[in-house]
Amino acid sequence: MAHPDEEAEERSADSKGGPGHTVLLAVAFAVPVTKVAYTVGGGAAARDVFVGMEPANWPDVLIGMVLTDPLLASVLAVVVSRVVFALFAARGAVPVGGGVVRALQRVALTVVNPVAMAVLVTCFFGPWWGLGTGLAAYALRKGVVVEYRTGRRRPHGHRGGSHQGDDDFRPPRGLRRAAALEQWAALVLTVFALPVLAFVAALDGQAWTSIVRCEVTEATRTESNRLIELGRKGNGVVGWNLDTEEISNGTGCTGEESLYVREPWWR
Repeated sequence: MAHPDEEAEERSADSKGGPGHTVLLAVAFAVPVTKVAYTVGGGAAARDVFVGMEPANWPDVLIGMVLTDPLLASVLAVVVSRVVFALFAARGAVPVGGGVVRALQRVALTVVNPVAMAVLVTCFFGPWWGLGTGLAAYALRKGVVVEYRTGRRRPHGHRGGSHQGDDDFRPPRGLRRAAALEQWAALVLTVFALPVLAFVAALDGQAWTSIVRCEVTEATRTESNRLIELGRKGNGVVGWNLDTEEISNGTGCTGEESLYVREPWWR
């Protein structure tokens, strides 16, 4: 049986989201800045882009990255699904114990979020990506339930035994192995796969939003330039001008198919 201090520490970590919570916050802050800095050249250019976007539009960088990379979107959806489920389970939102009603409640809470994630991914990347995302998210959420059944996790306020107050309970070996496998899979996805995929997407040389070709007027001269769209003002576009390397206002814009601005970092 675990030491009371270890149990309290475990419950505290679960209620705060565990390592997944920390990794998600790090990715959400570091990756968009990396994406902008590498794409436009860093330094003053990156500062100008963020100023031109305005703070309310900064999340568009991360959203744009996710919507152009199906693998990153799928892994992020799986990790978010598990972290949210573990967070609420640690606070007692997931019923434990026997009984048909509690079992049905657990099934519903385990299934609803993976289905939602599968629908979202399907809408953007197709049914196969959605199916894979939904199954992976369900497997990891189900793994959290198994962790509670084996005593690896304890709901908020639970003290003592590892299984419904029974200190002598020892779960079957297969169940313990399933819980351990789920924890390792979640750790690999959260701590390794997600950050690697996020930074690969940040350094792939693609813009995080549309690239448009617009008529840009400077003094009395008008040129056709390529802009990374940062926002829309009236009937024009405010964007990062890839030809003059400055913020420009463009009109009469048409979208371009390719999002590539520069070579990927690894080339």
